[in-house]
Amino acid sequence: MRLIILLVFISYTVIGQNTDQNPFRQMYDLLPTSNSYRTATGAPGHEYYQCRADYNIKVELDDNNQKIFGEETITFHNYSPDDLTYLWLQLDQNIQSKESDSHNINGESIGQQEDINFMNKPKKEFDGGFKLIHIKDKNGKNLPHLVNKTMMRVDLPQPLKKGQSYSLSIKYWYNINDRLKLGGRSGYEYFKEDDNYLYTIAQFFPRMCAYNDIEGWQNKQYLGAGEFTLIFGNYDVEITVPSDHLVAATGSLTNIEQVLTKAQYERYKKAQSNYVQPVLISTQEEAVEREKHKLDTKKTWKFNAQNVRDFAFASSRKFIWDAMNVKIGNNNVLAMSMYPKEGNPLWEKYSTKTVAHTIKTYSKYTIDYPYPVAWSINADRIGMEYPMICFNFGRCEKDGTYAERTKYGMISVIIHEVGHNFFPMIINSDERQWAWMDEGLNTFVQYLTEQEFERNYPSGRGEAQKIVDYMSGDKSKMSPIMVNPESAYQLGNNAYAKPATALNILRETIMGRELFDMAFKEYAKRWAFKQPYPADFFRTMEDASGIDLDWFWRGWFYTTDHVDLSITDVKLKKVQPKDPQIKKELELENQKKRNISAIRNEKDIQKTYTEIDTTLLDFYNKLDKTKPDQSEIVEYNKSIKSLSDADIALINDTKTYYEIEFERVGGLVMPIIYELQYEDGTSEVIRIPAEIWRKDEHKITKVHAPDVKIKRIILDPYLETADINTENNFYPREEQYSKFEMFKKTNQQKSSENPMQKEAKRNIRP
Repeated sequence: MRLIILLVFISYTVIGQNTDQNPFRQMYDLLPTSNSYRTATGAPGHEYYQCRADYNIKVELDDNNQKIFGEETITFHNYSPDDLTYLWLQLDQNIQSKESDSHNINGESIGQQEDINFMNKPKKEFDGGFKLIHIKDKNGKNLPHLVNKTMMRVDLPQPLKKGQSYSLSIKYWYNINDRLKLGGRSGYEYFKEDDNYLYTIAQFFPRMCAYNDIEGWQNKQYLGAGEFTLIFGNYDVEITVPSDHLVAATGSLTNIEQVLTKAQYERYKKAQSNYVQPVLISTQEEAVEREKHKLDTKKTWKFNAQNVRDFAFASSRKFIWDAMNVKIGNNNVLAMSMYPKEGNPLWEKYSTKTVAHTIKTYSKYTIDYPYPVAWSINADRIGMEYPMICFNFGRCEKDGTYAERTKYGMISVIIHEVGHNFFPMIINSDERQWAWMDEGLNTFVQYLTEQEFERNYPSGRGEAQKIVDYMSGDKSKMSPIMVNPESAYQLGNNAYAKPATALNILRETIMGRELFDMAFKEYAKRWAFKQPYPADFFRTMEDASGIDLDWFWRGWFYTTDHVDLSITDVKLKKVQPKDPQIKKELELENQKKRNISAIRNEKDIQKTYTEIDTTLLDFYNKLDKTKPDQSEIVEYNKSIKSLSDADIALINDTKTYYEIEFERVGGLVMPIIYELQYEDGTSEVIRIPAEIWRKDEHKITKVHAPDVKIKRIILDPYLETADINTENNFYPREEQYSKFEMFKKTNQQKSSENPMQKEAKRNIRP
């Protein structure tokens, strides 16, 4: 008995060791155990909770000295089951302080003597970061607090229990950074030609950290790459700016009649009922006049935003403003843009319509856009998102022309940043930890939206073949998708391109559009205005579709493996028929395939001896060799008495059988998709699920017996699996062409003119 138990144990151990390498093994080792907060289906559990924070903020923009002065009251609502003895707040502006870790965490080196420079020096000299004047409770009493770089801990006088709220007020100021010189997601842009500023302001107030069932307090330091982890709340914000500035912000403008001229207000009302073309609320001519004649007076703009996770605004006297109404379900949404004259005519033509198209298309794939406004603000060299407002690049040449790349780059960045309203502003993932959950999902829906904007839109990401160069690269400079953004190599490919491509492959090749769209929409509905984590997405996609995708998540998200499937061999085989008559016919057919000697003998030997002397012919020369031996016929008829017609046809099949061998050269398992092209010009595509590799085989074979001879076999004919090596995807093998430069001119200058400028020159008459 002990021996049997021991043998069973040894067998189980060996099997367990083998299955550790099986790409189809379950993900129990990678995903957290489900619980009452987050279920095994990927849905929020019956005890799911999230805390909230409401803000009352008053800020003043000092346009003369580029400073922000602010005062806020935060009311934090503890809906967790835990007693909290302190609160954590984010001080993201401190990334601009002289002591910021962001200046020191990257390596430095010295190249050639003439190239020596220290890129961090300007940042280290800039006096950035929050200057905290006081932190008080609602009774005006100072609260003990500790600033730890970009985080601040505020100690509470007594524990904050479940269901209780606590209010504190903070007074502060800070210097606004020159965004083009110092970088950053927020800041100002200076226009020397007219001596004006354009402000895109975010992270401008101390914000509450998230407290949840996964992280507890999410107080991971802000270093730049990892964005923001935030909680929902209501905002009342007053923004005081120069009187001739126009302001765009998160939320609804509540004192619109006080801040707009009568003409602007009438245009605004017109835009609320216009569904086709944007209405100019503030024209370019008006903006140019404001640039020339600056006012010293001030004006306060008041905004209210409900159930948002953040707040941002833009302010400038340079702004042109247009708007149009968009119907989303039962909601009327104002799609709006503000931009300086440097963005025209490109922005006036495309920006607001792109905003409208984006919220309509994203709503189709997720949930209806729930907010009253959606803004696109033009700011040079940036693409950044906040609830209801985003900052986007794209400028024209001084003559009003623009390159095609500029046009599509601008449209794409607007789609991407407006799309962030859904990921993560509504489906509120933890950006600080999991960049792909907002960037990757958003880039995927961006691709769908671009393709619905214009047929054959030149999308930069999303299609499988566009990730091949990255996935075939140096693995030592590559990270799995499931890595913190601060630690990721090639963050753009890692957090944006690869997850977006993975989702597109899921949609097009593995799940199919109908199942994928249904599951993706279910994820959006489940986690709208909640905070999902990776397991919630993975589990929801499987739960809502009925497809086991553990193999896909494991390979694409947890490894740096690539796809490389190959046609390694093709064997042609025939069945030996049993029917004597068929066998005889095949034998005679084969005899017709004479060698070169027989062919030449037909011409060179005029007569053989037996043809000259026929007395040499005997029984065998006169035998009818087209008929089989009678005894073979008798035996064959006996053997088939008990067989069905189908079985008889099978044993006498004369088709050619093609045994195709496929090899998994790369680490990732994927479906096998191949096209059979026949000699008569027809073709068919065969699709085999990825589960063909479930036994952890590296080679599998498939057999075909077509009525027509196969001329050509192509693996992955539609470039849908991100296969990094297509040289081994053909039978017979085909020549692959490499790209190389025939001549290289080191001093060759690229034309600085765009096609619009060249065309204008051609049209000039002498």
